[in-house]
Amino acid sequence: MRAPALLIGLIALAACAMPPAPADLPQRLAPAAAALPPMSRFEAPALRPPQRSNAEIAHDFIELAFWLESGREIPRLSRFEGPITLRMTGQVPEGATEELARLLGRLRREAGLEVLPARADERAGITVEFRSRAEMQATVPQAACFVVPRVSSWEEFRRHRRSERLDWTTLEQREQVAVFLPHDVPRQEMRDCLQEEVAQAMGPLNDLFRLHESVFNDDNFQTVLTGFDMLILRAYNAPELRSGMTRQEVAARLPAILARLNPAGERIAPRPLPPRSPRAWIEATEAALAPGISRSARRQAADRALSIARAEGWRDARLAFSLYLLGRLTRSSEGDLALAAFAEAGLIYARLPGGEVHAAHVDMQMAAFALSMGRHDDVLRLVRRAQPAARASENAALLASLQMVQAEALDRLGRPDEARVVRLDSLGWARYGFGPDERVRARLAEIAALAPEAPRAAAAGG
Repeated sequence: MRAPALLIGLIALAACAMPPAPADLPQRLAPAAAALPPMSRFEAPALRPPQRSNAEIAHDFIELAFWLESGREIPRLSRFEGPITLRMTGQVPEGATEELARLLGRLRREAGLEVLPARADERAGITVEFRSRAEMQATVPQAACFVVPRVSSWEEFRRHRRSERLDWTTLEQREQVAVFLPHDVPRQEMRDCLQEEVAQAMGPLNDLFRLHESVFNDDNFQTVLTGFDMLILRAYNAPELRSGMTRQEVAARLPAILARLNPAGERIAPRPLPPRSPRAWIEATEAALAPGISRSARRQAADRALSIARAEGWRDARLAFSLYLLGRLTRSSEGDLALAAFAEAGLIYARLPGGEVHAAHVDMQMAAFALSMGRHDDVLRLVRRAQPAARASENAALLASLQMVQAEALDRLGRPDEARVVRLDSLGWARYGFGPDERVRARLAEIAALAPEAPRAAAAGG
């Protein structure tokens, strides 16, 4: 189950400026916003193998495969045995067929999983059904998209949603699984949901905040399946395993499976295995992310999450994410505290193998602060550092936001021609990341408002 995307685009970037309506765009931006360029698309991703030992990955596998996000234990492994078929139904949005083909190609090449189109006369193993966001949120408010067993349609899901039929803990083999996605969201959000939920339909069901190098993580920093995720899927469907196995049986076979699939992981020295996250920290983190409660309540939850993380002695992604949440929730009222929280989070992410995209999100926040304070050279430095990770993780919303901030800094440094080129590039990515033209223009206006308009001669010194 993928949580609603909150990291980019749903909250104003900086406290010092209220985002204007799109009609309030500065006149200098009117030509760029008038006729948006075509949507940009990513090429084939550069797959990065896991950077940790197989002993650690085996520990992750067990926690992913034998617990649900709610904390309930799954007694037995369940998966598809034999060929997997898939069908898309409902209001299939533009681009979904292309995104699915790209995903299935990657699953075949990188995870060894062949998923075939279901024939017209057969019931698909995996049914991907598109519904409206409003309809989905009215039924499952806490999820942007989700996957359920033993049904093949929204109607079946609604009919059985409070029954044991949809209980993953009672399942021993997967035969029918339904994935429900919104059709009326930006292309990136649709793609992200498709990637994670189809992966969970064929693999583990849990999400872990400590797994910074995985989409199986509700922090939503990773937007497409990673090298770690593909290894987990390959191991989950390895011939040495079968549906119905217990946790102990799977754990006994995992070392040999991972040694075969990931020999490089045998040569990496294992670090101490992390304990499971306490429910109190998970609940505080989820409350800090929840859009339906007051900002003060979310701030209190972020404080609780950070206190627990420090008390546990963590120095991993959980501490960094606690700091990141605190920074986001204090930037409008306590700028110094927010900057300190972002800075500490960035240092932690920079030390984590595979933590580049997380550090890029922190750099985006720091660049927004720098722009609002007129530190334009700092903006350019932060953006240059963050852009490669945004591209590598295929996060168009983050990439577009970074470029929009970069263009504003270039304008204020008296480099309008460079700014125009960067801004134009940002709009193609924004169409992928933010969706409708009015949302793209709103994002452009929001970022333009981070720094007040000033005469170019006065602003050129930075």
